[in-house]
Amino acid sequence: MWLNPEEVLLANALWVTERANPFFILQRRRGHGKGGGLTGLLVGTLDVVLDSSARVAPYRILHQTQESQIYWTVACGSSRKEITGHWEWLENNLLQTLSIFENEDDITTFVKGKIHGIIAEENKSLPPKDEEDPGKFKEAELKMRKQFGMPEVEKLVNYYSCSYWKGRVPRQGWLYLTVNHLCFYSFLLGKEVTLVIQWLDVTQLEKNATLLFPECIKVNTRDNEYFFSMFLNISETFKLMEQLANIAMRQLLDNEGFLEDRNLPKPTRQLKNISALKRDLDARAKNEQYRSTFRLPRDERLDGHTDCTLWTPFTKTHIPGQMFVSNNYICFASKEEEACHLIIPLREVTIVEKADSSSVLPSPLSISTKGKMTFLFANLKDRSFLVQRISDFLQKTSLQSTGGDDSGEQKTAARKGSKGNNEATKLLSESPTDIATCIPQKSGCEDAPTASHGLLKLFLREPADEEGPKWAKEKMKEESWNIHFFEYGRGMCMYRTSKTRDLVSRGIPESLRGELWLLFSGAANEMATHPGYYADLVERSTGKCNLATDEIERDLHRSMPEHPAFQNELGIAALRRVLTAYAFRNPNIGYCQAMNIVTSVLLLYCNEEEAFWLLVSLCERMLPDYYNTRVVGALVDQGVFEELTHECLPQLSEKMQELGVISTISLSWFLTLFLSVMPFESAVVVVDCFFYEGIKLILQLSLAVLEANMDALLNSSDEGEAMTILGRYLDNVLNKQSVSPPIPHLHALLTIGDEPPIEVEIFDLIKASYEKFSSLRADDIEQMRFKQRLKVIQSLEDSAKRSVVRSISTDLGFSMEELEDLYVLFKAQHLMSCYWGANRASSNRHDPSLPYLEQYRIDLDQFQELFAQLTPWSFGPHITILAIRIFRLLDSNKDSLINFKEFVTGLGGMYHGDMTDKLKFLYKLHLPPALSSEETESALEATNYFTEEVTPEISPFLSELDLILQSEFPDSDGGSGSTPENGDSEGKKRGENK
Repeated sequence: MWLNPEEVLLANALWVTERANPFFILQRRRGHGKGGGLTGLLVGTLDVVLDSSARVAPYRILHQTQESQIYWTVACGSSRKEITGHWEWLENNLLQTLSIFENEDDITTFVKGKIHGIIAEENKSLPPKDEEDPGKFKEAELKMRKQFGMPEVEKLVNYYSCSYWKGRVPRQGWLYLTVNHLCFYSFLLGKEVTLVIQWLDVTQLEKNATLLFPECIKVNTRDNEYFFSMFLNISETFKLMEQLANIAMRQLLDNEGFLEDRNLPKPTRQLKNISALKRDLDARAKNEQYRSTFRLPRDERLDGHTDCTLWTPFTKTHIPGQMFVSNNYICFASKEEEACHLIIPLREVTIVEKADSSSVLPSPLSISTKGKMTFLFANLKDRSFLVQRISDFLQKTSLQSTGGDDSGEQKTAARKGSKGNNEATKLLSESPTDIATCIPQKSGCEDAPTASHGLLKLFLREPADEEGPKWAKEKMKEESWNIHFFEYGRGMCMYRTSKTRDLVSRGIPESLRGELWLLFSGAANEMATHPGYYADLVERSTGKCNLATDEIERDLHRSMPEHPAFQNELGIAALRRVLTAYAFRNPNIGYCQAMNIVTSVLLLYCNEEEAFWLLVSLCERMLPDYYNTRVVGALVDQGVFEELTHECLPQLSEKMQELGVISTISLSWFLTLFLSVMPFESAVVVVDCFFYEGIKLILQLSLAVLEANMDALLNSSDEGEAMTILGRYLDNVLNKQSVSPPIPHLHALLTIGDEPPIEVEIFDLIKASYEKFSSLRADDIEQMRFKQRLKVIQSLEDSAKRSVVRSISTDLGFSMEELEDLYVLFKAQHLMSCYWGANRASSNRHDPSLPYLEQYRIDLDQFQELFAQLTPWSFGPHITILAIRIFRLLDSNKDSLINFKEFVTGLGGMYHGDMTDKLKFLYKLHLPPALSSEETESALEATNYFTEEVTPEISPFLSELDLILQSEFPDSDGGSGSTPENGDSEGKKRGENK
């Protein structure tokens, strides 16, 4: 390609001149091509190790005048053909013109101007790009594509210098991380190493340190393991590898390829050697962590964060931490983990203003809300820019809330104070949207009592029931929360501290349970920003029937049948509406067992709309991938639980592995949040803590249960006895403070000895879990989840492969090993369309509800690629026509896609059929449906002509052949339009055509 001319002082260093004329020389890099000796080997090694840009282009053209010692690069090429084309253009178009000039400076100026003009013309013909990656990075991407044979659509994310350990010998080279592949290239003293690993094939990814491999990254596939070390920044590399492997696993789960974020803001300054894709992935990681930390909706995007301090009125101090700003929220997290968290929705903000700076309080910023709360931030680095960004987001929020009409109730106005440094943005609407005061949106069943109340409120107690020590304790809890609300605020803008967590762990009062569940889970935010959404879903889903609704109907009466709220149609109808509405919202999940148990508990304390948004929060954010057909998320957390058991209870872990208990117990514990294994009054306290702490609480509580039963479990002899020990223990976890009427609970059927069961108070168990296992951190759990996700998904894929292979008939002639290999190739071809087939509707080809055999399908283009690689008929001038006809023949349902069984059936006929079978197969390729409509008409015309010209001597043979074929293929005339009256003549024509 043509290059902007740059000076070169040592033209012959590491280069060999191959052509020359008075004005230009063509050079080849030493070590490229054949020969070169030891010098060439050393140069090739240096190009790899030192990342010389010249290694991208082994050929170049320099401009030089006779009396000058300075050379100018004007072109480079990755092949001899490319550089020769540039050389011939220069000789044909410039040499004669340059010979006219007398001044050498004029010659150089003319050449540089001409090259600049050529580059400008080439750039005009190129489509405009949103963002150009740095030049050096583009060179590396070109090198990657050339070295590993990648197409243009395969994008390089980043590349790193490292060593690949082949045996005990390190090979220094370059690691290229693309969206779909991990690639490595090394060239040392004539020895070349090339690796290409699909992220889809990675089963384990670890960063560790050993004596042999100091601080290395280990990459495992099903067949091999690879070690890479000597990174300049191993943490950054490993984090990026984790992200790319995670994207690949999501592709296996959802069958969706990676989509680049086109709305990513451009950097304010040029970032050296950082691609747009790398920035995209970094932004995704920050967004995910931000949303997870503050329980925000999935579409929330972090705009930026900055260090600051927050004035906390309850401690009368400034707490250091970070402020996070996104399009709909301002959040704060203290540096000390549980000191203070704060979430301020912009829909609640009325004023944002700069306060007076002082030596005690530098750069302060005040934010006021509709709930009459004021938050004071200080020590902000760029306060003016921050105020401007928040003002912009406030304006967008107000426009959205009024449907884009500036004359609506909410407007934004800038206010300048009496002092010049006071600026503010004010929302002129004072309508409260706090959870405690908001009116629930009416659903499609607006007459149903559950549209505005939880089921517990509809089963009113007698006045006498609200007396006694239990109710006194309940009133004390309510009073404690009221004091907390007074000191820390109420609603979404509450200061969340360790005191908040302590109050939650002591049990939320029944009167506040629904409100605080919505608050801590983040469901209140989505409900506030989607008014009428649930009612619309109920209206659209009413009366609709599908597989999900059938499953819901089957499980409705199994949802807490012992509770009076679900012993009548009122509770059952509310549960039906919520579950059906969610199944229509998220058809990928639809309905999964255990969702009914959790939802029924939500409906006891919340109205229908609130229960729906809590279910959304649970399924899509707090317990990702739990409630799908393969319960992948629950299996992942089961693996995390096993790993934590090994770390925290090593002695017991070995015994549990021996008995195989963990895999049995953890699914029921995790999927139902202990609701199916504990008495209801106790399990609902677990749900309280879960909505505040997340999965961390479930894991540490599970560890506490195992630790409390360690001695008995170590002495158990089999799985049944261990299950009985744990079931008996959980059945007797009581909540003696509960004011709800006791609900019957099925106790363990088996007993151990004659000793009465030991009763355990749920609050004591939760307290013990915090005291002994509170060291669990959310970051560590996510790291373990990633590790387990690779194992779980690859294990499920292996099970699916075995299931498919077993369902294929062995009559096709392939062995089990051959079928497994063919399935891997077929699936890889399907998945390739997800990330390389931009115009292919690949996501429409994967239906998880179908049997594994029919889930993956390929189109004609992909079939032709496999046909050329695998079939014994893939040669000759008619290979394309043959592949197209075979595809039409195998496509039984005419959807232009074939599944694995259809593919293997066609392949088996070509490989393992006898001569008669192959002739039958070839004969069918000359009949519909293998023929297109145009080919059918053309064949009929040719047949008619041949029939008229055929000699009488051949006719008897053709008639005999037609009878044989009709006896072999009684249905072969299907689709040809023949009838019993004309069947003989049409059959004769087909035989004559053959």
